Amino acid sequence: MASNLDFSPPEVPEPTFLENLLRYGLFLGAIFQLICVLAIIIPIPKSHEAEAEPSEPRSAEVMRKPKATVPSMNKRPKKETKKKR
Repeated sequence: MASNLDFSPPEVPEPTFLENLLRYGLFLGAIFQLICVLAIIIPIPKSHEAEAEPSEPRSAEVMRKPKATVPSMNKRPKKETKKKR
């Protein structure tokens, strides 16, 4: 009865190129998603020097006077007369 048992591993075909590509692509996608989630959860603080430089041009932009809007010449003036019924 002991001689009837077969303990050899089952025959499994080797994965094809497309199966390997799919497997590793899924792994890379999962790693990318984890990195994105961690980037949202754990924000990286910016250095003080990087914050100081962009703020200077912003203050100069605020100091400028806004340009007056110039009416375009292509538009027709509105009629001021009422419609006759």
